Amino acid sequence: MTRIRRPRPGTPRSVRAVPRSVRAVPRSVQVASAALALTGMLAGPACAADADPARRAGPAVTAGPAALGLSVTPGAGPTDGVVPLTPDVTSRLDAAIRQLMNEASIPGVIVGYTAPGGGYQRTFGVADQTTGAPMSPDMYVRLGSVTKTFTTTAVLRLADQGRLDLDDPVSTYVPDVPGGDGITLRQLGEMRSGLSDYAQDADFRQAVVDDPNRPYTPEELLAYAFRHPADFPPGTRFGYSNTNTILLGLVVEKVSGRPVGDFLKAQVFTPAGLHRTVFPTDATFPDPHPRGYTRDPRDGSVVDATDFNPSWGWASDAAISNLADLRTWSKALATGEPLLEPATQAERLKGKPTGVPGIDYGFGVLDVHGWVGHPGTTPGYGSLVVYLPKAHASLVILLNTDVPYQDSDLSTLLAEAITKIVTPNDVYTLPPRPTGSAPASSPTLASSPSSPSSPTSPSSDAIG
Repeated sequence: MTRIRRPRPGTPRSVRAVPRSVRAVPRSVQVASAALALTGMLAGPACAADADPARRAGPAVTAGPAALGLSVTPGAGPTDGVVPLTPDVTSRLDAAIRQLMNEASIPGVIVGYTAPGGGYQRTFGVADQTTGAPMSPDMYVRLGSVTKTFTTTAVLRLADQGRLDLDDPVSTYVPDVPGGDGITLRQLGEMRSGLSDYAQDADFRQAVVDDPNRPYTPEELLAYAFRHPADFPPGTRFGYSNTNTILLGLVVEKVSGRPVGDFLKAQVFTPAGLHRTVFPTDATFPDPHPRGYTRDPRDGSVVDATDFNPSWGWASDAAISNLADLRTWSKALATGEPLLEPATQAERLKGKPTGVPGIDYGFGVLDVHGWVGHPGTTPGYGSLVVYLPKAHASLVILLNTDVPYQDSDLSTLLAEAITKIVTPNDVYTLPPRPTGSAPASSPTLASSPSSPSSPTSPSSDAIG
């Protein structure tokens, strides 16, 4: 266990945004929708599918299969449960993705899968429904809760440097956390603190509706959470809450004395080789990027969420990246290399039950039937970054919509369809959310307001 050197103070930041819509939609409607999906992997109930699925998905744009740059282990192959990428298998993957795009009204998708012996890289559909511009593999996408993997890695880097210990109470670094003397950094990273999720607070949602351009500070987000009692005693069970990662972002700033974005760039992005990954301080979006589409919960119409203010997610939700960086990140996240000491990585991977069989949550990382990584959802975008260590296989999925389908997150459905074909012994799948349940982590335009489900229900702890 790495011991602590007591930290020194850090610094604040600010955010702004200018919403834009596909059609003329009242600003209050746009933001009300956005305020319902801040980060949820299992966002709110899906709306009915559009008519004309062929138009929704757009023309498929494909790039030939290509090795995606991860190391190949000699001897690894079909005996590890990985199906070789023959032309027939590639065709089956193409067909499965196109079918789901049509059924679920997905505008565009970027997929990168790699395993020993080869890889599959494809783009499908459109990046802009107005112009018909196609998706391309170099596009930047808002990552939602994949951001949590960067923030928790920053904490682990500080642990390796002897500047904190995972079993320190959060009160050592952040004042005025209710029960903070009894909540450890480890419990925050493992989603076992019991702290209420600010994204579920009704006043928070209304505030986003009232002023879509308002920048939120981390302290303001925490204030929404701390007005509610704890959902359960610390360490007693799993409860997914964005509040946890906001606190860890403040811990990083306190210990390092630097804004969290600066620390991430210097201590996580650069040493990991993530040269196209950014932590924005406003609504700036690097080019090229696709337009991001979500739903107006009032009438189900399509709304462009590309420029919605991302400040509500901060260290929990705000990062931006692309396929090339994320396929590199998937391996670094699962193995710890080159960022973490082996013992520290082992601490990260000590997954605890989420309440769903076969699905554990470690320190900012999910284990779904052997696939290690994290999903993410934020208004207009979805992502999934996972790695299957036993097969040295990586899977990255990026979408320009956050609208769930049949109560399931789109990246989950795509990953399930893909892994059924290429790793049939290790299928990535998560249970759907009960119809009518509240988004687990962030406001999403894909859902309408509803009451949070019981804190003892695994479905209320959906991740992303």
